[in-house]
Amino acid sequence: MKNIVVLLFLLGFMISTSFAAENEGNTVPADPSTNLVDGDYLDDDFADDEFDGGPIYDPIEPLNRVFFEFNDKLYFWVLKPVKTGYSFVVPAELREAVGNFFNNLASPIRLINNLLQGRFEDAGVVLSRFVINSTVGVYGLADVALQEYNLEPRLADFGQTLGKYGIGEGIYVVWPVLGPSNIRHSVGLAGDALASPPFLFDFNLTESISYYGTNRVNVLSLSPSIYEDMKKFSLDPYVAVRQSFYDFRRNVVENASVEEPNF
Repeated sequence: MKNIVVLLFLLGFMISTSFAAENEGNTVPADPSTNLVDGDYLDDDFADDEFDGGPIYDPIEPLNRVFFEFNDKLYFWVLKPVKTGYSFVVPAELREAVGNFFNNLASPIRLINNLLQGRFEDAGVVLSRFVINSTVGVYGLADVALQEYNLEPRLADFGQTLGKYGIGEGIYVVWPVLGPSNIRHSVGLAGDALASPPFLFDFNLTESISYYGTNRVNVLSLSPSIYEDMKKFSLDPYVAVRQSFYDFRRNVVENASVEEPNF
């Protein structure tokens, strides 16, 4: 139980501090009239129209904005300085190799969710990539499967799997430290945590922080500063991030070949 709590905390922390740097979705503000809803916060009927854009349910926006500001300070006061120093010290080629290593370790999550979604061919590709990159690619430091065999990543996560089965998104939530999410995505994070290396190998707290912290800083160092640009040019960064989160996650559910989410 302790490992699950730690993993959820760290996974959410990664999302909160770098989500906007991982996607380039549309930042058009959502209709404010959709902020208040009645009834079940995990309404499955909502899944019917989510691929057409659908409403964004944000009934706790005032509280969400408080947590958004907290997470914003966390990014600029902690992660950005660490990312800058890390990028200065570690060459880009080495950071790319580290990124390949962590992507390879995420293979169990992708394999399980491809199987759950009935994407058996994609599951086979995930397994093949893992075997090739773990051996010829020296523990995944090089993506030999892509470079030599043209085997592109087949991405999947548990939040996507829930969406494929028609589970509704639920309300929008900005968790303190955990960052932008919704009910379905939060449950998805818990499912993915069960297939992550820290849980599978029973990492202690220090090892879990080292694993997720290194991965997150490395991802940030290789990503453009989309979040900072969004803050600079958006009239309301909170709305822009909320819309980007929904655009990205809906695209993940709708398209099997969506760009690497890195959650």
